[in-house]
Amino acid sequence: MKKYSCENHIDHALDMLVAETEEYPIMDKLSDEEKLSTKCSYCEEQATYIVSSK
Repeated sequence: MKKYSCENHIDHALDMLVAETEEYPIMDKLSDEEKLSTKCSYCEEQATYIVSSK
């Protein structure tokens, strides 16, 4: 499972991933190229982070 998040929604993305998977989340910063084409899962802003489980 993966969630993309902007700076404003990172806490929400982490909380939602833990609630859904009951696993420790992994948070990575997107590269500049990935940021251009990826939107936040919770709003229309550019995503800055990807939150995933193992």
